[in-house]
Amino acid sequence: MPGERRSIRDNSAVGRFHGVSESNGLAVPERQTVDKVKKDESGCRRWLRKACPCCFRQQSSSYDLTTEKDAAVVEDGEKEEPASPVPPSGDTELNELSLAVRSVDLLSRKTDRNKKEHHTDQYYGDQLIIRRGQTFQMELELSRPFNPDTEKLHLELKTGTLPLVSKGTHIIIPLVEELQDERWEAKIVEQNVNRVKLSVNSSTTAVIGKYKLTVATQCLKTGETTTHDPDKDIYMLFNPWCEEDTVYMESEKELKEYVLSDTGRIYYGTEKQIGARTWNFGQFDEGVLEACLFVLDNSEVPPSGRGNPVSVVRVISAMINSPDDLGVLEGNWSGNYAGGTCPTAWSGSVEILRQYHSEGGKPVKYGQCWVFSGVTTTVLRCLGIPARSVTNFQSAHDTDVSLTTDVYFDENMEPIHELNSDSVWNFHVWNDCWMARPDLPPGMGGWQVVDSTPQETSHGTFRCGPASLAAVRSGQVYLKYDTPFVFAEVNSDKIYWQRNLDGSFSQIHSEKKAVGHCISTKAVGSDERVDITNIYKYPEDSEEERIAVETACRYGSKPDVYSSPIAEDVLVEVRMEGEGPRMGGDAQLKIVVKNTSSHPRRTTLHSQVAVMYYTGVLKDTMKKEKLNVELMPNEEKIIDWILPYTQYQNQLVDQAALMLTLSGRVSETQQVLANQTSFRLRTPDIHIEPIGEAYVGKETSAKITFTNPLPCTLRNVVVRVEGLGLRDLHPIKVGDVGKHANVTVTEHFIPTIAGQRKLVASLDCKQLSQVHGVADINVHESQ
Repeated sequence: MPGERRSIRDNSAVGRFHGVSESNGLAVPERQTVDKVKKDESGCRRWLRKACPCCFRQQSSSYDLTTEKDAAVVEDGEKEEPASPVPPSGDTELNELSLAVRSVDLLSRKTDRNKKEHHTDQYYGDQLIIRRGQTFQMELELSRPFNPDTEKLHLELKTGTLPLVSKGTHIIIPLVEELQDERWEAKIVEQNVNRVKLSVNSSTTAVIGKYKLTVATQCLKTGETTTHDPDKDIYMLFNPWCEEDTVYMESEKELKEYVLSDTGRIYYGTEKQIGARTWNFGQFDEGVLEACLFVLDNSEVPPSGRGNPVSVVRVISAMINSPDDLGVLEGNWSGNYAGGTCPTAWSGSVEILRQYHSEGGKPVKYGQCWVFSGVTTTVLRCLGIPARSVTNFQSAHDTDVSLTTDVYFDENMEPIHELNSDSVWNFHVWNDCWMARPDLPPGMGGWQVVDSTPQETSHGTFRCGPASLAAVRSGQVYLKYDTPFVFAEVNSDKIYWQRNLDGSFSQIHSEKKAVGHCISTKAVGSDERVDITNIYKYPEDSEEERIAVETACRYGSKPDVYSSPIAEDVLVEVRMEGEGPRMGGDAQLKIVVKNTSSHPRRTTLHSQVAVMYYTGVLKDTMKKEKLNVELMPNEEKIIDWILPYTQYQNQLVDQAALMLTLSGRVSETQQVLANQTSFRLRTPDIHIEPIGEAYVGKETSAKITFTNPLPCTLRNVVVRVEGLGLRDLHPIKVGDVGKHANVTVTEHFIPTIAGQRKLVASLDCKQLSQVHGVADINVHESQ
């Protein structure tokens, strides 16, 4: 009735008046009032009403409401009485109940499942810190229950100052029904009224760093989208526990040491008087993770380049020193440490990194090699890359890429100081880090050298590595990065030169055991020192070591230091019959050595075979041999090489790959022989035989057959079957399969799409991988 006030909540929901009282006491129809409002609208608002009704509806509610204190003005200037409440329309209910995210719980407490499963529970604070390629969970509180039939929900992660989907720095994570490995996606695993728990997959190649999270919801009917920014960051790290990550490390003991251990030992002194000091790496301490990411941000490498550990390690090598990029530490070998801290006074990395971060990137004074190495270990472990500090005693510093340590004398045997720039340090400390090297030939993964001490520039910047230890050991110095410099540090010969009267130099003496002694690091699981010289180079004076040295020097600035072979007339290769060795039997190859000259030739071939991950990382050497070969003129000899099943049965890893390495020297000509051949042991196929004709909507069958090739029982075998348009992924639990036994299962499915389809089956068994099969299924339209 006139003069009576009504609740504005009843009317505001629809954003318009259902009736007003005029001066004559007559009610004005709703349409007339609405038309009046539209008439008074500006052109922009009229356009907005037509272009986006849902957005306009939200905005108009604030313009068209009558409050208890104010009345709307009608055409004659009279005040309008508030209308009676009416039931809300369907559109109104939709608007009132539009889905929105109220809060996000990242389940990031130390006791939560995320941090435990991702091995990040030691990091300071309650931020969500996860490792890529692994599932994590979060909980959303919504404004009402989520209905997947009428609404969509997705997550977005952004990192860097200019996030782009194409660069992997803006990630859109869709909601799916089933998670698949190696991709970004999310799945609802629990729903309790308004609370939803999501399980989220991340990519194994994701960019590491700090991400901003956004949760978006969308109404499928209106297209209306709402977003929620929880103001909570997610930190993404490398994942050495994930087999698909290139930093994957198999041994749990080594992971505990090289990723999770926050203290260690660094060695110094001389090879006859080795000292040790404890170093606090402190990668989990307060502020350290933020400081490590700040180091990356201060580099010239954009966030999009931080998914590749090779690139990240190379950046860290440059950014720990300061000569050319204002990195973490300023080096000082002068003995005068005024204005800073004496390098020997540091006992850990934490304060160095905190100071660098808090002072906005001002280099910390001062460091020497062990300090550079200690900080590098901290940063790499903090980011998820397995790392260790390594000390090389009698460490050479080659300044001219000759791959030798050169000492020059004049005609009177006086040192020529201006030429003697090469040096041998009592000790030098650098780092090893662990990763696959898909950018290098197979076999070059595993431990990589990275040296942050500023000694020589690499591509214009003071940095070194990562250089493959396998390449260093074999003298393959043409493989990146900075392998010649590292090789010279551990295995260069010391060459003495005397100046001749004509100004040229002649070699007068050489020392073959001058550098690279007692290469040391902390043992896994104890504070003992372990000597790892053998993984950096072959035993001194062995033929393999001499071959490595001479091979390396051919790529240096003085390739004629060692006598070149008189001729290169002996060839060596490895041949494989048919499709190669099969799993479960002895592996047989043929080594072919051919003399193309008209003179006899003799050589000793050194052979070794090692297990190899598909990423190129070598695991264990299983067999070594020496083969004495004598060749008559123009003779070709074929040597049968056999690896018995008993020697590899318990050694294989996924993909069943092996690497056979041959090396030797021809006695008469000093020609170096070398060959590397990678091969895998063939696994049997799964045979799939369709039964009868297949029609859309009608059940059909296929017979799946598999034979165990091994002379042992396979445990817990599962056959996984799927086919687009045929059936979703279906795991069939077979159980144990006896040695050389046949297994047959019948799979029933109902095709949903006509045409040529493929039914695929694969074996899931810890003892046997890469077993699969496929069959074409011709699906007819239903009759």
